[in-house]
Amino acid sequence: MTLRPVKLAAALCMPFFLGGCVTAAQYTARDAGFTTVSAKTSEATGKQAVWIQNRAEAQATQARVKSLMAAGKTVDVETAVQVALLNNRGLQAAYADLGESAATAWQSTMLVNPRVGMGLTGIGTPGLRAYQAIEGVVVTNILALATLKKNVEIADTGFRKAQLAAALKTLQLAADTRRAWISAVAAFENVGQLAQAQTAADAAAELAVKLGEAGSLNKEGQAREQVFYAELTGQIAKARLEARLAKEELTRLMGLWGTDIDYAIPNRLPALPRALSKRDMIEAEALQRRVDLQMARLDLEATARSFKLTEATRYVTDLEIRSGFETERELEDGRIHKQTTGNAELEFVIPIFDSGQARMRESELAYMRAANLLAEKAVNIRSEARSAYQAYRSNYDIARHYRNSVVPLRAKIEEDSLLTYNGMLTNTFELLADSREKVNSNLLAINAKRDFWLAEAGLAPAIYGGGGSAAGGETEVAAATGGGGGH
Repeated sequence: MTLRPVKLAAALCMPFFLGGCVTAAQYTARDAGFTTVSAKTSEATGKQAVWIQNRAEAQATQARVKSLMAAGKTVDVETAVQVALLNNRGLQAAYADLGESAATAWQSTMLVNPRVGMGLTGIGTPGLRAYQAIEGVVVTNILALATLKKNVEIADTGFRKAQLAAALKTLQLAADTRRAWISAVAAFENVGQLAQAQTAADAAAELAVKLGEAGSLNKEGQAREQVFYAELTGQIAKARLEARLAKEELTRLMGLWGTDIDYAIPNRLPALPRALSKRDMIEAEALQRRVDLQMARLDLEATARSFKLTEATRYVTDLEIRSGFETERELEDGRIHKQTTGNAELEFVIPIFDSGQARMRESELAYMRAANLLAEKAVNIRSEARSAYQAYRSNYDIARHYRNSVVPLRAKIEEDSLLTYNGMLTNTFELLADSREKVNSNLLAINAKRDFWLAEAGLAPAIYGGGGSAAGGETEVAAATGGGGGH
């Protein structure tokens, strides 16, 4: 088949003109996709997320972290969360994954490079051949051109899912840091209460020894007071260890090392709020805002697009066009004759043995799987939202009960016991026993307050996502039911 030079040039350049119709500006930006991550982080946590990509940004971020962690400054929960979002290296790795996804989507907008072949044939003497032919061919994948739009749409869906994955990682880190701060502060508050009990136990043990020496207390009574002091010493040592370990977990989440780890946190949890925030529409909020549900929707969308692509390429899986030219030079009667001709070939696969039914069935099942996973995710999210709000309200009532009823009653008992002791109606050990019971009630009150703040910290993950792994969920359930004891 002969082509005129103009038509031949148009055929050779066709892929490049088609490629110019696809834009990749949204993927080539330096912070491609991070705007979505930052917006969702700000909405859910009120904090700023930063994607560090050069030394200047790293130095500015470190300066801000040092300002937040200034020496002598007590780190509150909001500061801890902000430091974690700025300083956690795992989070920066997640943002790098987002950049890679943008590069992948960018790559999908590019056409498959054509293959070029050149050849030279000739017959005759080395000086002047009697016959010479120069051949050139350009091979273009027509199927790639035809499916370019669908492939770009699939890659774009994957890019949007990567944005949500980075946002989910950010929200999860914020939630984990908040819970770690609460657990660490509660652990140190427990240490303080046990230290008070240890002081009373120490006094009782010394008194028991003196009374024993005076013959006023038998060996059993002395041993009872001494074993209580010994047991309490072991308990406070364990509580201090748990407090240090809880603080180390917080340190890891904030990405601190070196001298930065010498920071202070409060020794007491905040007081209970006067009233609860109402979340009557928490299920609807969760269905609208949960990042992991949006990711499941994108999975379904991507699977649907892949199914359509498989359906479109069911029979034709490879289609190429070969455009080329051939220039012939021939020596005849002492004169050189030249002739250039163009040619074009179409190459495709004939679906004789593979009609694409297996690939179609695989795509159908993949779509059904994504649809069922989306439905399951929606059911679970509604249940998680209800559970989070129930835990929030119930733990508030429990913590208030300890604060308003149990602790005041124990204080009243201790006060009356002191009066009877001063009136010489009760002995010293009865007074110390009442003091120990008061300390135990205070420990239960601290744990109840901790469980409430953990439940409060679980509201945002229930609405926006980032609640953590299954293990973390089990911990939240244990806290919500008041189990697990204290630090």
